[in-house]
Amino acid sequence: MRNKTIRPVLAAAVLLAGACSGNQAHRGDCVHAVDETTGRTAASCLPLAPDSARVDLAAPRFTHPTRITNPLHPTARVTQTVYGGQESGKPFRTEVTLLPGTRTIPWGDRTIHALTSQYVAFSAGRVEEVADDWYAQADDGSVWYLGESVFNYDNGVVADTEGTWQAGRDGAPGAMIMPAHPHKGDVYRTENLPGVVFEQVTVRGVGQTVDGPYGRITDAMTVHELHLDGTTEDKVFAPGYGEFSTGSPAGDLEAVSLAVPTDAKHAPVPPGLTALTEAVRTAHATPTPARVRAARAAWDTYRAADAVPPLLRRQMTRDLNTWQKSPADRAAALRTEQNTTDLRLRYEPVTSVDLARLALWARQLEIDARAGDAGAVAGDVTCLELIGRRGDTPKSAALAADLRKAREAADRKDTGAAGSSAKELQADIGSGH
Repeated sequence: MRNKTIRPVLAAAVLLAGACSGNQAHRGDCVHAVDETTGRTAASCLPLAPDSARVDLAAPRFTHPTRITNPLHPTARVTQTVYGGQESGKPFRTEVTLLPGTRTIPWGDRTIHALTSQYVAFSAGRVEEVADDWYAQADDGSVWYLGESVFNYDNGVVADTEGTWQAGRDGAPGAMIMPAHPHKGDVYRTENLPGVVFEQVTVRGVGQTVDGPYGRITDAMTVHELHLDGTTEDKVFAPGYGEFSTGSPAGDLEAVSLAVPTDAKHAPVPPGLTALTEAVRTAHATPTPARVRAARAAWDTYRAADAVPPLLRRQMTRDLNTWQKSPADRAAALRTEQNTTDLRLRYEPVTSVDLARLALWARQLEIDARAGDAGAVAGDVTCLELIGRRGDTPKSAALAADLRKAREAADRKDTGAAGSSAKELQADIGSGH
């Protein structure tokens, strides 16, 4: 899970206070913990590693920064990764997608072209956090984090932009997010603007073997991460995936469900997955007990016939169990169809799967508008807009115009108009196949 930061107003006050303030978050080699809830700065310093252990102190050179090929942070090679798990007892799911084009980041006396990774996190099926993360690879093979634009959501609308930063602004440096050749004991800071964002990583092990979506993965790395609020967590990075897991199955967990092209299989879509897709879509649109039972039967048939990543298997079974108990449960229905689109990633291009996701959110928009749920409607429109930013997602003038109408209706909290736009959007998108 991404670590939250202190409130932006308090963070700004910390930065402006400078050396004259007794409440500053950073003084020399001391970084003071900051409570993420209250914004209070602790008197004691965080347990930082000595400079002798750090591998991120040399100034990086960037000749071909968008050729990010580091095996433990292969940003340029992984098109989309889906994560699953739970946070605070709620189902948690994330889509991380490489966006087209580059972003120009001025840092000191240089300008660096960076790749943009779109991070979209869902809690219980609903959008919770969105971020554009900017990465570049240095000439030595290390990967650098050059900032992020963050939007945190509450009931479908932006609540704050905590965690936003950019290298070169407000004194923020770029931060190493992956060494070129990590070794046990290496230390680096993946975010390094004390008082706003800060993370110190210590490599615990390299050459590890972990269980992946479709078998064992070698040459993984385990790290221990220290946050600005003084909390810590363990993470795993794996070749072909990058960040692989955070947390543990017994508590909060965010782990890879599958990634493409790493887990892509060049084979036709299995008939069982096609049948599952149709059954879930039908039940999502009109969730009668019989249709939900049919979706469950299709799932039982499919999972017995094809390899399904363990995390997705658990999530799909959990969500269908919840849906069967209460066919009118909109959240369980939504999560079930999200799981189904994730399963399709192994066999279909991201373009096709994202088209199916557009169709899903247009249908969900109609469902939530019919329920008069203005917050859910606003979140649905946001999800449609986010998918529309992805590279090969089909675009048309009609789709863009109807999406603007949906946004205007959502902003007015006019669920009736949003429902009308939803029907138009579904016509624009087509069947999703």
